[in-house]
Amino acid sequence: MSLSSYLERLSYGGPTGCVAPGMHREVVTVTASATLTPEQSGALVLLGVASGATVTLPPAAEGMQFDFSVSVSRTSNSYKIICASGDFLLGAYMAGDATIATSGDIFTGNGSTHLALTFDGDTKGGLIGGHLRFTAISSTQWFVEGLVIGTGTMVDAFATS
Repeated sequence: MSLSSYLERLSYGGPTGCVAPGMHREVVTVTASATLTPEQSGALVLLGVASGATVTLPPAAEGMQFDFSVSVSRTSNSYKIICASGDFLLGAYMAGDATIATSGDIFTGNGSTHLALTFDGDTKGGLIGGHLRFTAISSTQWFVEGLVIGTGTMVDAFATS
């Protein structure tokens, strides 16, 4: 893995790492469609509007990471997380209905055609408590992992558009 020369390193030069007292992560609450920036890497992105919203990831750069959590259940439209042009989604997430003890479907992104996740608040997830992590593993791929919560028999939220 090669890190950008523009990134500031926190280190005292010792072999066991460093301590960064008082470090906090950025929290971004999405209440309308938004485009994230590379400078926001590491942020917790709260999907916080019942009417849904589209969030566009920045172009992938190895090591960038965003966590998404549903803080307001989607009741109309959809929550959509989409890659920048030329990037794709790889990885998997588990989806379940909070009221059905036997739920727990797993859906996978193929890394070559999937470029978005669309949560409808029903069978594709989008209810409060869902959480996904997106980690850029190359300059063209985001690795997805997490758990989404919906209602009924869950279906795949990975999309090619």
